Amino acid sequence: MGSEFDSAERGKPLMKEGDLLRLFEEQRPRLQRVAYAIVGSHAEAEDCVQEAWLRLQRVKDPAEIRDLAAFLTTTVGRLALDALGSARVRREQYVGTWLPEPLVEEWDAGDPAERIALDESVSMALLVVLERLSAAERTAFLLHDVFGLSFDEVASVVNRSPAAVRKLASRARTHVEEGRPRFAPTHAEQRELVTAFAAACQEGDLEKLVSLLDPEVVWRGDGGGKVPALARTLQGSETVARALLGFSQRAFRGGRIAIVNGAPGLVLNDPDDVLTVISFTVDGGRIAAIDAIRNPDKLTSVPVPDRVVGLPNRTPLQ
Repeated sequence: MGSEFDSAERGKPLMKEGDLLRLFEEQRPRLQRVAYAIVGSHAEAEDCVQEAWLRLQRVKDPAEIRDLAAFLTTTVGRLALDALGSARVRREQYVGTWLPEPLVEEWDAGDPAERIALDESVSMALLVVLERLSAAERTAFLLHDVFGLSFDEVASVVNRSPAAVRKLASRARTHVEEGRPRFAPTHAEQRELVTAFAAACQEGDLEKLVSLLDPEVVWRGDGGGKVPALARTLQGSETVARALLGFSQRAFRGGRIAIVNGAPGLVLNDPDDVLTVISFTVDGGRIAAIDAIRNPDKLTSVPVPDRVVGLPNRTPLQ
């Protein structure tokens, strides 16, 4: 995890703030992902990254830092771990099912062709599994297994010995493996499935929709008590399909395919201007989980899609 602050930089005069800022900005996207994966909130992740920048500025001689990436990752890790503790206390009072804030990227026609594998580091499936772990297990697993820190480096974040961190990561890994899709799709395969899903919902084709769903599919909804959402998690292809068709008569009137947490998903806007972001977990060619985030507080940065895409001329969502 090298950087321009390797040993060659040590012993040189103090670095100009402009150079320090440039080097920090090179690390920002990765730091944002680290914080987001730990705490599950964009705003709190941004706060952690900004605080890391302020702490870096207070270092007397940044050129003495041997590895800037590791230094910043451990700093952000500590901040995000603290933020997660506070966030979990607040989530105990949350109305309905709590889901992580979605990470939505526009679908660039030139970019997805280059995407072969899905970005598992921010996948909704992973984040949902991580919610079942302790804060220390979650942080140890993410920093070591996903973001590549050593056990010694992670130990300084979670205030445990390296041996204890190894056990934390191992326990977390077991849970993650149990919840990970066995046969994950490529980007192209998931987009094709999501397009077929949207078309079946738009056309009210129950049989087609059931065929796209895993028999044990789950549908979770997060409205935060602010907009209508599922009162409880639904499970089973027939149950979920019938509920989806009732929901889709309104919500699928406008929408688009986007990259949601590293994989093809949907952004919908119903006639009441309620925005919905849907993340899909696909396993073995069928949809195994549907996570629909509707809480407007979690969707403030998501652009509203154009209206009436896909109806009445049956053209698939774009």
